[in-house]
Amino acid sequence: MNKSMLIGAVAGAAAVTAIGGVAGYKILHPQPAYADVVKVSEVTKNIRKGHQVCGDVPVTRQTPVRDQNRIAGTAVGAVLGGVLGNQIGGGTGKTVATVAGAAAGGYAGNQVQKNMQQSDRQTVMEMRCRTEYTHDKKILGYDVTYRLGEKQGVVRMDYDPGQRIPVKDGQLVLTPPVSGNPS
Repeated sequence: MNKSMLIGAVAGAAAVTAIGGVAGYKILHPQPAYADVVKVSEVTKNIRKGHQVCGDVPVTRQTPVRDQNRIAGTAVGAVLGGVLGNQIGGGTGKTVATVAGAAAGGYAGNQVQKNMQQSDRQTVMEMRCRTEYTHDKKILGYDVTYRLGEKQGVVRMDYDPGQRIPVKDGQLVLTPPVSGNPS
């Protein structure tokens, strides 16, 4: 036998032996196709959302004053006070009483109008808005505790895997399974 043929035969035998050894090991020590899920915990985040709620509400206010200086009340009071003062006394006393009555009546009329203006109220409907908040829960993922052979671990996944996680070449397959029928 020539030398290169002998080397080829030995290399081929070594390759067959190695492949057979790996295959035999895999048969005697098969890798699991799935990892068992021990526990699944939802990972969430609370989200606060605001929105406007508007509606008509009754609002009571002082009616706008047209006569800020209360001239009408002062004038009416002065006239009435002067008429009443004129009924008192005679001569110069009557004049003094008329003037004093007009002054007192003017002051009284002014105060009466002031009190009436302050107590004059009106109720109108106004649109009022307020912000109300709702709280929503957003799922960020799932913390999955799994057992693969004798090893236990935790991994974060985008979906709830159920009772098992597929394994390929000794590694967890973390992508979600494809659902639906292909067309």
